[in-house]
Amino acid sequence: MTSLTTPGCRGFRLDVRSLAALILALSLITVGMVPSQAHAAKAKASKEQKDPREMQAREAFAAGSYKEALDIYTKLYAEKLHPTYLRNVGRCYQNLGEPARAISSFREYLRKAKDMPADERTEVEGFIKEMEELQKKNAAAATPPVAPPQPLPVAAPPVAPAAPRPMVMVQQPAPAPVSATPPFYKRAWFWGVVGGVVVAATVGGLWAGGVFSKSTNHCPAGAVCPP
Repeated sequence: MTSLTTPGCRGFRLDVRSLAALILALSLITVGMVPSQAHAAKAKASKEQKDPREMQAREAFAAGSYKEALDIYTKLYAEKLHPTYLRNVGRCYQNLGEPARAISSFREYLRKAKDMPADERTEVEGFIKEMEELQKKNAAAATPPVAPPQPLPVAAPPVAPAAPRPMVMVQQPAPAPVSATPPFYKRAWFWGVVGGVVVAATVGGLWAGGVFSKSTNHCPAGAVCPP
């Protein structure tokens, strides 16, 4: 076995194989430490550069404030164009009950996330199928049901015309004859007036003849009586 004697160290021998093993061990330790340190540094830098709005969006989503979370994720995607934000946007639309927008976001996420694991792709496809079912359900609810056709009305049998009623002739009473107006000399009032005139004339004649004069002497006829 080959051995080395180190100058200045009397009696100290270093085996060649032991030396090679020691060098190899030190190399492996050094190589193992470099990636670990690089990964830790990368994770630390990633954590330091993480946008605080992501935590705000996750908190809003967990609290059920899907509209607030949607607004934050939309702005983050517009700034960074990272596909993960599309998935988050789709989840917000899914919980808001907007299937058309949720489907659009999920499909865009599947198209842009090339290195997506198979199980995650299956999950997102399940979200799309769920939203398609909701879309069909909403469309069916919005469409009014079609009323069944109504049966045609049955025509009633023709009614026989009623027999004509006999015409009754009503005889109108004859108008009363109009009496002709008699002449004035045939009226009673005319003769009443005439009679009155005659009586008045007679009385006047008698009065003028002194029939109604008062006298105390009765002069015999043919004698001259004093006044």
